[in-house]
Amino acid sequence: MLARIWTGCGLLLTALGAALAQSYPTKPVNMIIPFAAGGPTDVLGRIMAQRMSEILGQQVVVENVGGAGGMTGSKRVADAAPDGYTIVLGTVGTHAQGQNLYKKPLYNAISDFTPVALIAEVPIVLIARKDLPVSSLSEFIAYAKANQNKMQYGSAGAGSATHLGCVLLNYLVGVDITHVPYRGTGPAMQDLQGGRIDYLCEVISTAKPQIDGGTVKAIAIMTKERSQALPDVPTALEQGLPKLEAYTWNAIFLPKGAAPEIVSRLHDAALGAMKTPMVRERLEGLGAVIVPEDRASSEYLAQFVKSEIEKWAGPIKASGVTVE
Repeated sequence: MLARIWTGCGLLLTALGAALAQSYPTKPVNMIIPFAAGGPTDVLGRIMAQRMSEILGQQVVVENVGGAGGMTGSKRVADAAPDGYTIVLGTVGTHAQGQNLYKKPLYNAISDFTPVALIAEVPIVLIARKDLPVSSLSEFIAYAKANQNKMQYGSAGAGSATHLGCVLLNYLVGVDITHVPYRGTGPAMQDLQGGRIDYLCEVISTAKPQIDGGTVKAIAIMTKERSQALPDVPTALEQGLPKLEAYTWNAIFLPKGAAPEIVSRLHDAALGAMKTPMVRERLEGLGAVIVPEDRASSEYLAQFVKSEIEKWAGPIKASGVTVE
């Protein structure tokens, strides 16, 4: 009799799960972008949200919640109900680098979230104010060593991918330059264009329009290969600094404890958006590299986050940089 009861309960839960998957979502889904509007994560998130809204049949509403290198917005999602109506577009900064950089992270990136889908990887490019008297990485290094006491670099916030890109650069070059954290890439870029900071290690998707427009100066791509979006900008490897490799990635996460049916529905919507020609064209035009389907799975993302936390632990510890 007891076995029959347990079997009945199991069948009931399966039926409830199937019903949930069919009905979800019944109201708008809130996508938290943990950085200010206008930044690379915001741009990618809005492109994805528009198409996912069409696929899900409910609006995916973007909300920018910046602060603490993306941890403030991510923390809101970690604390939310796992009902599928609050998601975060995480990055290498919010879900890997920050776990090593902060002395007391606001959350555990592995245990406090449910992975949904890895979307894309995006190279980081070293850009400088347009009147900085350098035109190559070697000239930049020489200038930085001679002027480090009066130079400043910006970032989208302490612990963000843009911050860690420059931390790695400064560590490899051997300079100690003042860091100016912003509440997102948008305001940091404005100050770089205005000449109030000297350089920025920026995600290519938001750096490209400024580079093309001549309002900032491109120095080096921080990946092993040149970007199709900026084919004329040489890599750091080409310019004699092979260990300078920095990038970000974007992925969707739910709070911990989300039902598998909800994870599957959101994953399928994200994958459908990634496969949409218009979405692919827009993201690739911004320099994003959309991951293949086998790397987009929630299972892959779970292991990927663990490996990324381990990968960045060494460089961050070696640099000596920590954030309270």
